[in-house]
Amino acid sequence: FRSSSFSCPSVSTTRFCLSSHSGWSCILVLLAAAVCTKAGKAIVSRQFVEMTRTRVEGLLAAFPKLMNTGKQHTFVETESVRYVYQPLEKLYMVLITTKNSNILEDLETLRLFSRVIPEYCRVLEEGEISQHCFDLIFAFDEIVALGYRENVNLAQIRTFTEMDSHEEKVFRAVRETQEREAKAEMRRKAKELQQARRDAERAGKKAPGFGGFGSSGMSNVNPATIITDSFVEPEKPKVAPAPVRPSSSSKALKLGAKGKEVDNFVDKLKSEGEHVIAPGLGRKSSDVSKVLQPPINTESIHMRIEEKISLSCGRDGGLQNMEVLGMISLRVGDEKNGRIRLHVSNNDKKGAQMQTHPNVDKKLFSSDSVIGLKNPDKSFPLNSDVGVLKWRLQSTDESVIPLTINCWPSEAGSSCDVNIEYELQEEELELNDVVITIPVPSGVGAPLIGDLDGEYRHDTRRNILEWCLPVIDANNKSGSLEFSIAGQPNDFFPVNVCFVSKRSYCDIQVAKVTLVEGDGQVKFSTETSFISDKYEIL
Repeated sequence: FRSSSFSCPSVSTTRFCLSSHSGWSCILVLLAAAVCTKAGKAIVSRQFVEMTRTRVEGLLAAFPKLMNTGKQHTFVETESVRYVYQPLEKLYMVLITTKNSNILEDLETLRLFSRVIPEYCRVLEEGEISQHCFDLIFAFDEIVALGYRENVNLAQIRTFTEMDSHEEKVFRAVRETQEREAKAEMRRKAKELQQARRDAERAGKKAPGFGGFGSSGMSNVNPATIITDSFVEPEKPKVAPAPVRPSSSSKALKLGAKGKEVDNFVDKLKSEGEHVIAPGLGRKSSDVSKVLQPPINTESIHMRIEEKISLSCGRDGGLQNMEVLGMISLRVGDEKNGRIRLHVSNNDKKGAQMQTHPNVDKKLFSSDSVIGLKNPDKSFPLNSDVGVLKWRLQSTDESVIPLTINCWPSEAGSSCDVNIEYELQEEELELNDVVITIPVPSGVGAPLIGDLDGEYRHDTRRNILEWCLPVIDANNKSGSLEFSIAGQPNDFFPVNVCFVSKRSYCDIQVAKVTLVEGDGQVKFSTETSFISDKYEIL
């Protein structure tokens, strides 16, 4: 057996190949493939015979000294080996072969090696090559086997390097089944603990602490407890609430060994990578990652105003559908501020339809835009998020689109020139962390970027180009991106947009909060978020 190894500055491994000879020139004609600097420093090298790292580095270090200045060649020879090379900006793609190899085949192989590198590296620089060294080496192995080139093209190389594994699929299916069972057990345990907490409150005992609330139970049954049972969040969280062990010592009543089992169960889920959230947050995990960070300092009365937009537009213009869903959630942290009223400032001019919670006085809201309970003697529930007002806006009017995207792909021979631009129509908005995702064809290399506002990322694994803009507001209301890549106009759709904002789209806010008795104003805090749930140009 004879080994074929690769080397790079921090990685080394060996692959064994069958051969009945020990000399290089007897069987193997391609000795090594390497990407090196113009000074001869090896960045990535893949050997197809047994060669030490010192030997490879010596051959590559001697390579720049052999080239004649002022003359253009594609190969250079020594007494023992032949170098076939191609410049790559500040680097060289070099094949080291035996002198009896076919130079025409070597040049064709060299061109294929040079086309593979842009598939994995966005820029042809030393740092980028080192970062994707393993991807390049796996691709090199698909091109050459036992010193000879395989009959493959660029598309086949991509298919071979990304081939699925049946064993991996089976493992993932088993893992997903285990995770579903663990989540079901987690929900069952959480329900048991919640039921025990309700039973303790009805019996007039101190409620057992769990989750993020600790020992926040009330000593006696009061009207607020009844309202807590009747208030339901409009959107139930997909991830079931689970108990979390409190960070400090608590004097809350413990449920014997059962509470300890729940804590151990949650700790086990965390150790396996499962994300466990406290109950009552009322959000999907996917939404939490999108929404801007909430304010650190919140008052005892805190309101969360959330809006989500779902929008579909045609590539040639025309709004197919747009829907905005909004909700105001109230959280009261102090019992003395439980009997309050919210004065809503409705500046919406787009025709949003509003709906209050069943326990809210609808006549009071219709006449004075004030949110208060039907029974003013009752209090809002403590330490839980309660949805008190929600609204919905649905339209096919293009004038209400907050951010328009115009994508113009045009064929230019074998490639396609793509011009894409954005324009903010709602100048009162400030969109943060905007990412415009454009699909690109696979197996044709990286796009050639022209004019660009902002930054871009080319994801070769998902075959997308991400146009990233930190802020879009009235001072930065329009921008464009131009790039060229091989493909057809239909390859660049659908275009997806993702953003977050600290300002409400429908401009529905809470102006002030007053007490039911005395009409005295109460200090409160507000957290506003406007996010894109689905925003695509088809």
